[in-house]
Amino acid sequence: MAKEELLTLEGLIDEVFPDGRFGVMLDNQHRIVAYTAGKMRKFRIRSVVGDRVHVEMTPYDLSKGRIVFRERTPGAGPGGVRRGAGFRR
Repeated sequence: MAKEELLTLEGLIDEVFPDGRFGVMLDNQHRIVAYTAGKMRKFRIRSVVGDRVHVEMTPYDLSKGRIVFRERTPGAGPGGVRRGAGFRR
């Protein structure tokens, strides 16, 4: 168990940095830099500008966070077409 509980806040991605980090504007009008959590990387969940996300932050450093959930955008389909690895005749 952690010493301090994590803060979970919601926000909107407004910038994508080249090193895999994101600029997130929180609902309380604070701007932080966040990275994607390991499970999101493992399952290749992509985040783009305009996505609503849930961010976990430690109370020790309120300028950084970890994106743990990306909300589904209304109107978007289930995802792209998955291509098989083999050749089909």
